[in-house]
Amino acid sequence: MNPTYLRATIIRVLAQLFADKRSLALILLAPVLLMSLFAYMYSADPIRKQMFNSIATVMTAVFPLMLMFLVTSVTMQRERNAGTLERLWTTKIHRFDLIAGYAIAFAIMASAQSLIMVLTLRYLLNVESQAPWWISTLIAAITGITGVALGLLSSAFASSEFQAIQTLPLLILPQFLLCGLLIPRSELPTALYWISNMLPLSYAVDAALGAADNGAGTDVSKNILICFSFALVFLLIAALSMPRQRR
Repeated sequence: MNPTYLRATIIRVLAQLFADKRSLALILLAPVLLMSLFAYMYSADPIRKQMFNSIATVMTAVFPLMLMFLVTSVTMQRERNAGTLERLWTTKIHRFDLIAGYAIAFAIMASAQSLIMVLTLRYLLNVESQAPWWISTLIAAITGITGVALGLLSSAFASSEFQAIQTLPLLILPQFLLCGLLIPRSELPTALYWISNMLPLSYAVDAALGAADNGAGTDVSKNILICFSFALVFLLIAALSMPRQRR
């Protein structure tokens, strides 16, 4: 990879994101507003408050994955439709420079999103957790990066923003259903349990719940590394699959 092209891509993508107020609000403010809504819904009595603690812990993994997937896939399609990617391909930039630049830029935004979300949960919504704030932030950020990787992967095979969004039920919804939010993974039917073992969000949720209950530990670190490994694999596939011409 060429450091000059990589750095230029990161700076360009970040500048575009900061210029797009709607995308910026979706990344940084939407998780906080949604968490606040959940907190208000479950604030009626202590039992529901305890339920909110568990739900909020899981959603610190779910929201970054979903939101970063949406923003990344749509942004990449806008770049392609505007002709930006085709112009970049006329330069000496390598596909790995391009994908890595986008991934790092969005990873920076995912990290900022995660920090704001975790601090809001801890100090404004009073969510109880045994995990240090930086561990919770790291888990959320890694999950957001996985969402970025999936967004880049989906955009490599889509020819429009609508097609990119259409991949959400295929790539994201099964993870949401099987991650342990609705039913503990240990209580899933055997076939669904094994499918959930092949989905990155399952490991992110396991890491978030494990850290919230017992603090940082070996199992938490293992689940974080597995989730991050999924992200690296998705990025590699996206780089190899990225078309040089519009479909």
